[in-house]
Amino acid sequence: MTVALNEAGQFTWPEWAAEFGPRVQQAEPDAYWRIWSEALVALLDRRGIAGAGEVAALTQRWQAAARATPHGTPILLSAAD
Repeated sequence: MTVALNEAGQFTWPEWAAEFGPRVQQAEPDAYWRIWSEALVALLDRRGIAGAGEVAALTQRWQAAARATPHGTPILLSAAD
């Protein structure tokens, strides 16, 4: 998602590196993906793309849709979810 947002022009790779770099340097080795996610949410919020609350709500909707989807079936997130 980070790469796709960068390629769509939502932020530059140097902006991403400035957000992610300091976080990952101070993180425990097993926290890499959590730090990646936190940095992306912070960058989206700072850029006015999506606030942390919006990301959290969409995450919950996505997880609920995933739990309701049989294995091997594409997950569909509808407006009703």
